Amino acid sequence: MRTPKSKAALPLPVKHALRKLGQDIALARKRRRITTTLMSERAFITRNTLKRAESGDAGVSIGIYATLLFVLGMVDRLAELADPGRDALAVALEEERIPRRIRTPRGAEGLLP
Repeated sequence: MRTPKSKAALPLPVKHALRKLGQDIALARKRRRITTTLMSERAFITRNTLKRAESGDAGVSIGIYATLLFVLGMVDRLAELADPGRDALAVALEEERIPRRIRTPRGAEGLLP
């Protein structure tokens, strides 16, 4: 079976992050003493899909990962993934754009409070 180009083109850090996510989901499931059969039933997926998700398969949809997190009571963390308040690079870039001096436009001296 051939690997689709979309999976083969994944950057290595993405592959590692997906593998860690899958391992974390598996560990959380085991700590809660939830069997693979019960977990897959609660998430409305097959045991094979659960196995693929727990191994970090990039072909598993984000919706399935989200549902697994919901089953584990961890879905609130999903909302924080791309939170603009936690985007350190964007905040730093925004701070660079703050002007050093703010000047009053000519002829507008009497308009300001």
